[in-house]
Amino acid sequence: MAKTIGIVTSGGDAPGMNAAIRAVTRVGHSMGLQVVGFERGWDGLLSNCCKKLTPRNVGGIIQLGGTMLHTLRCPAFEQPGGTETGAETLRINDVDGLVVIGGDGSFRGALELGKKSDTLMVGVPATIDNDVYGTDETIGFDTAVNTAVNIIDKIRDTAISHERVFIVEVMGRKRGFLALEVGMCVGAEVILIPENPMRTEDICTIMDDNARKGKRAGIIVAAEGFGDSSKLAQEMQRQTEFEVRLSIVGYAQRGGSPTARSRLLASLFAERAVELICEGKGNMAVGLQKGAITSFDLEKSATNKKVLDLRLLKVAEMLAI
Repeated sequence: MAKTIGIVTSGGDAPGMNAAIRAVTRVGHSMGLQVVGFERGWDGLLSNCCKKLTPRNVGGIIQLGGTMLHTLRCPAFEQPGGTETGAETLRINDVDGLVVIGGDGSFRGALELGKKSDTLMVGVPATIDNDVYGTDETIGFDTAVNTAVNIIDKIRDTAISHERVFIVEVMGRKRGFLALEVGMCVGAEVILIPENPMRTEDICTIMDDNARKGKRAGIIVAAEGFGDSSKLAQEMQRQTEFEVRLSIVGYAQRGGSPTARSRLLASLFAERAVELICEGKGNMAVGLQKGAITSFDLEKSATNKKVLDLRLLKVAEMLAI
């Protein structure tokens, strides 16, 4: 049975990471384990920067966004010798199992680290992008959706008052999970995602058709990875009779107090992660599948692309008439 569990939060922060840190720590201690947290993502493994985590020093963080362990991008970890240094840090600290809280990039890092270390690796999916293969939902996604929806609801008030079209850019450099769900929840007239390219002319046609139906205002939700939103706004202003404005939600989506949903998933994912380590099972990830907490192969998760249900775009189009 494992004696010491390590925790690392890697990549972009997501609301609920603190809830996951808290849960891993308290579940671990309830099972008689020691818990250490490595600070600033993979950099903490390169510099051996860590601290003991106890049920008391993780108190009062379940409601906080971000991560108390901090996180940063760490290209040095991917350079030759990086994972070897990380493996040595784990050995020095007698870490039997490492819980890696992050997205698909973090999972790939854990997979490579596991090849150099005897420490059991378990991934806990936490990213607002919701793009981790193997889980229906990630920690932080629900919070990010709600944050964006609350902001866009306010923008629509102005759009209606001034009879304008607003292009609202949300996060999602490569995938459209966030934009699609947000777009559906705010009743967007158009949803733009990387997985479904659209020409500017086609977008303008949709908005012109809306005008003929009597819709003098509109919301277009665009994932940042769809393209240049500023250029799109300029082109739409030129090609249509609408006043077009651009609003970028930005990093507000990554922060804020996690929703009850994000806190619940963080707690349940963390409990399953500790359980796997206690069972001596490594190179695994935890997640949600069809409403149940489950575990799956870390390599399969890290090397496969999660499929976006494009059928939802058709539903959104019907709802936007």
